[in-house]
Formats: sequence, C-alpha cells, structure tokens
Amino acid sequence: MITLNSARGRLVLTVCCLATLMVGIDSTAVSVALPALERCLGASVCGMQWVIDAYNLVVASLMLLAGAMGDRFGRRRTLLAGYVVFTVGSALCGVASGLDGLIGFRALQALGGAMLGPVSLSVITHTFTGRAERGRAIGVWSSVFGIGLAAGPLVGGVLVAGDGWRSVFWVNVPIGLVALLLTVLCLPESREAASRRADPVGQLLVVVLLSCLTYAVIQAPRQGWGALPVSGTLAAAVVALAFLVPYERRISDPLIDPRFFHSLPFSGSVAVSLASFAALGGFLLISSLYLQDVRGLSALPAGLWMLPMPAMTVLLAPVAGRLTGGRGARLPLLLAGAAMGLAGLMCAAFHAEDSVVALLVAYALFGAGIGLVDVPATALAVSGMPRSRAGVASGVSMATCRVGVSLGVAVFGAVLSSGLHGGSPTGAATAGFADAARPAWWIVAGCGAAVMMLGALVTSRRAERSARETAVRLFPGGDPAESPAASGGTTVEQPVRQRALTPALRRTTDDAPPGPGARSTKGSPGTVTPWS
Repeated sequence: MITLNSARGRLVLTVCCLATLMVGIDSTAVSVALPALERCLGASVCGMQWVIDAYNLVVASLMLLAGAMGDRFGRRRTLLAGYVVFTVGSALCGVASGLDGLIGFRALQALGGAMLGPVSLSVITHTFTGRAERGRAIGVWSSVFGIGLAAGPLVGGVLVAGDGWRSVFWVNVPIGLVALLLTVLCLPESREAASRRADPVGQLLVVVLLSCLTYAVIQAPRQGWGALPVSGTLAAAVVALAFLVPYERRISDPLIDPRFFHSLPFSGSVAVSLASFAALGGFLLISSLYLQDVRGLSALPAGLWMLPMPAMTVLLAPVAGRLTGGRGARLPLLLAGAAMGLAGLMCAAFHAEDSVVALLVAYALFGAGIGLVDVPATALAVSGMPRSRAGVASGVSMATCRVGVSLGVAVFGAVLSSGLHGGSPTGAATAGFADAARPAWWIVAGCGAAVMMLGALVTSRRAERSARETAVRLFPGGDPAESPAASGGTTVEQPVRQRALTPALRRTTDDAPPGPGARSTKGSPGTVTPWS
C-alpha cells in the first residue's frame, strides 16, 4: 500500500499537485496578459473574450467525460494524455502568430486541462486509501491550487514584463515535461472494473448548447441580435437544450441526470455557482483591461494590484469550511453574496476607481466573496444525494463554475464593448471606460444579491425535504452504494468535495471517499476555487 510517508507516495502526490499548479497559475496569469496580447495581436474586446472562453467552454463541456475516461481507460493513461495535450497546447499558444490560431490552441490546451483536474484528484482518492492520509493528500492538492491562483497575477506580471505575453504559456512547458516524466516513472495504473457507460449524444448536445449560447452573447454587440449568425446560433442553443432534457431522461446513464434538479439544494448550488463565477469571470476581464489600458500600469504592477482577490479567496476558504461545518451553508452564502455585492456596489455607485484604497478594498471584498462561496455551494450540491450519485452531483457543480466564468466573460465583455461602441479600451479615457463598465459593476452587485437570496431560499426546511424526496426518486428501493457489498469499495460516483461539512450531509455521505472531479476540505487547510 502506498502511503504519504513513503517516497513513492510523495512522488504520486507531487505528480497530482503539478497538474493543479499548472491549471491554477494559468487561470489568473492569462487574465493579466490580455492587454499585452491585445496590443500585440490587435485583438478587440471580442477577441480577448474568446481567448478566455475558448478554454473555459471546452473544460466545462468535457470535465465530466474526462473523469469517466479515467475510470474506464485508466487514470494514469488519462493523466498522461492530459499532460501531453496541455503542454503541447501551451507551447502552440506561445508560438501563435494570430488571434484565430491562439484561440484554437487555447481550446486544445483546455482539452488537456479538462483531464488534469478531475483525474489528478481521482488518482489521489484511489491511491491513498486511508481516511486520514486521503484527507491530508487532498488538503495539499487543494492548497497547491490556491498557491497557483494567488501567484498567477504576480507570475503573469513578471513573465509579461520580462518576455512578453507568450511567456505566460511557455512557462507551462517545463512544468509539463517534468510532470510527464514523473507520471511515467512513479504513477501506478488504476481503473474501475465496471464504469458508467459513455453518453456521446448528451455530450454533443452540451457542447452545442454552451458554444452556441456563448457565441451569440459575444458577437451580439458587434453584429446585432437580429444578425443571422447570432440569431442562428441562439436558435441552435435553444434546440440543443430542447433535445438534451428529454434525451437525458430516457437513458440509463445520462451525462447529467435531470432528476437532480428536483432537489432545491442542488438547483440552488448550480444557480449560486453560475452567478458567483459569472461575476468572477467578468470582474477579472474588466479589471485587467482597466488597470493596464486605462490606468496605464504595466503587467507586473497590475498583477500586484489584483493580488488581493486571489489572496482573500485562499485565506477565507478554510473559514467557509468551518462555518459550513458548524452552522450550515446559509451563513457563508449570505456573507459571500454580501461581499460580492458590496464590491460591485463600490465600483458602480461609489466610483471606487477614483481611489486607490477603495479599489483595493473592492478587490479584496470580491475575493473574499469567492472564497466564501465555493464550500457551501458544493455542500448544497451533494446534500441529501445518495452516495452513489454524490460524485456526479459534485462534478456538475464544478463544471457549472466553468460555465459561469464563460458566460460572465461573454456578458461582461459584451456590456463593455457596447459602452465603448465596439472600440478598444486601449487609450480610452478613464471616465469613458468607467461609464462603459458601470453596467457591468451593477451586474456584479446583482450577482451578489442573487447569491444572498438563494442562500436563504435553498437552505430552508422545504429545500431539505425536496433533497430527501429526490433521493427517493433516484433510488426508490434504496441506494445500492449503501449496501454492505458496496461499502467495501470505491467507485467514481462516491462522494466528493466537502464531505462531512454539515450534520445532514455527514449522515448522507458517512465516510465514503471523495470521487473524481471533486474536492474535499476534510483535514485540509482549505478549499479553493476553479477561477478560470
């Protein structure tokens, strides 16, 4: 048996942590590099939106599939593929000669990123079988992601200032090569004897739905909602959704089980994740453009200015874990919504951009809100779920975060582009940019208010009752994972991030190990969020 005290165990953990470190740094470093990329490639706001959203759309669409691939074809093999694709995609991004090529290579990079996150966590949960050791390993894994997030703006600023925006992508190459070598030498292979069947039709419909919806939102300010490409893709998204729901209801192993949404806590978790991470995606986009294009800061000072956001996220994640464990999901959600809403209100109504101190406080408040929201949102996603479906529910919650970022970048960029009348933020007057961005800040405030409202609604007794009723609908005869035969093994669909966070959730999940595509704060210094 591999343990954390052995050299082999430490190497396995290192391989998995390198995966989350690469994704964490890339998440925030690319946002800092956007203005330099804009000047070098002549990108519009629309083009910069696609640099971010091409990545997030692919990750959101394929994250659940990647976890299932690891269980079916082998976790070591899938993680190797993820490292290869992410490293090659990063290198190609670094040599891209134009915006279209960069966007395409970002999608390729995301194909690898979709494998790295869920599969690296799955490797940990299936390698370290002891409860305490698994908790320690997941804690280290989560902390490394937080370090990557916090260091991303600074690392991105240093790299862009020293060697241009391309170096933000090139930095992934040596890390990826080292991780590949360690994976080949140290990582044992593991797979499930019986894994869930693939759902290619559902996967295709999800890709069409998300990509068409995002395209329509991004392109509408330039082409108009009545333009054929915009109205056509919007119609395609509606058709994909109309086919997706009834199809997923009919098949035995759906990609996303529509019955989950009968649970108010699960539906609330999805809505909270969408609202908070949409605000995050837009906040990062507009802040990067404002600091560099309007205030005239170089990449390194801009990265330092943005540091309060990820720093507060990392600092308050363990606080959210303790609050959720001791008092339930309601209080941290109310605090998270209040912090995000206040940050948006400071920028929208009180012109925080006019004061250095006020702007930094707004950044810190927003980061605090993001740090407080992820743990309770995930706890809601799995609250009351049968053990054999908690992993899938948590995976949907994680994918929703990526969808939120994608939609946030699309919506906020569209609002900014409309305010600038399709122009570039480069050289825009401070007042002109502030006026163009003000509706976006009001959206941030609205997202915060939505999180607060949902936090109150989906933690009620009626919501808890709906979660229990949903569990009965899923398994009228009882959850097979609760049987003695099932309790001795681990499966892809056993619980997940934030297990044992509330008494109700503790009764639901017992001591089952977290599943792939999920994170736990049990025994960890805190859980951090998938930022980009």
